[in-house]
Parts: sequence; C-alpha cells; structure tokens
Amino acid sequence: MTFTRAIGLATNKLIRLIVHGLALSRIHPNVLTFIGLVINGVAAALLASGRFLPAGLVMVAAGLFDMVDGRVARATNQVTLFGAFFDSVMDRYSDLVLLMGLLVYYASIDRFFYVVLTAVVMTGSVMVSYTRARAECVIPKCKAGFMERPERMVLLILGALFNRMAPVLWVIAVIANITVVHRMIYTWQQTRQLDEAQLRPAPAEKPQAR
Repeated sequence: MTFTRAIGLATNKLIRLIVHGLALSRIHPNVLTFIGLVINGVAAALLASGRFLPAGLVMVAAGLFDMVDGRVARATNQVTLFGAFFDSVMDRYSDLVLLMGLLVYYASIDRFFYVVLTAVVMTGSVMVSYTRARAECVIPKCKAGFMERPERMVLLILGALFNRMAPVLWVIAVIANITVVHRMIYTWQQTRQLDEAQLRPAPAEKPQAR
C-alpha cells in the first residue's frame, strides 16, 4: 500500500466516523452547512488581520463541514432540493467572505494592486459558478474547465498555510476566468447544435404500402 493510499483510507475512515456521530446527534444538515459559513467567517477575520497560518487551519476545519453536510443528509435520509440550493448559496457566501478578508488585509497595508487582483479573483469565482448555473438552464451539463470551488479552496488553504497567497491569487485569477471563457465557448457549441437540430426539417414519412 502506498503512502498516499494509506492517507486516503485513514481520511475516509475519519470522515465516516464524523458523519456517523453527527447522524446520531440528529443535527440538521443545513445547520452543518451554516456552521461551515460561520467558520469561514472566522477564517476571513484572521486573513483580514494578516494571520494567514491560523486562517489556513480554520479553513481546513470549515472544509470538513463542507464535506460532511451532504453525507449526513444522505445518512439521515434528509436529502432535499432546498438543501442542495441552500448548500450552493452558502458556498458562494463562504467564497466571497474569505476573499473579502483578503481585500481588507491588502487595503490595510496599502497594496492597491493586490486589492484589484483579489477583486478579479472574486469576479472569476462568482462567474465560474454563474456560467455553469446559467448554462444548465439551456443544456444538460456544463462542467467544462478546471477552476471550480474545490480547486479554489485548496489553493487558498495552501496559500494561507505556506504564506504564498499572492501567487495563489494570480493562479486563481487567470485560470478561473479562463474557465469562464471555456464554459461560454462550450455552451455556444452545445446550443448551436440544439438550434440546428430544431431548424432541421423532419424527415418525410414514407407512404405505407397497400
């Protein structure tokens, strides 16, 4: 067994134990989702004060809640359409509150360029989610591109833990907006095929033999 495989198995076992304990406590999955947002709010306050290492550790804890809320919902048979909607909304708030913390930090140390860069990251992060949601109103699926929320969160955590937030912001700013363009092109291709299929005349029916 490889080292990474052993870590994966241990992590999965830990998550299953946490899910089992939370299921027994009968806490509602939506409460877990909201707690994750509150914890990210604490991380944002730490980022705003420039305390990146503890902020990264708190973000890891918030990520744990983000991983288990859906599993608890399935384990307790509380999966609902509103739960999926609520989870998505809280995820957007969590993304933005962390980046707002960075905005406050860079503004407090008078780094105007990084204020703008963080704003570009905020825009790209929102648009990655928006383009998928809007595209899936007209086509079945739109998961083109790379920089979705899990990738962004991992990068932000690494940037905080290793005090490399500036290069992380550059990576997210560039790839997130490339992902938006990729999804626009993909949706254009898919909708063009649908439009052409609708405009194509239906095949004439063959006369039945008598």
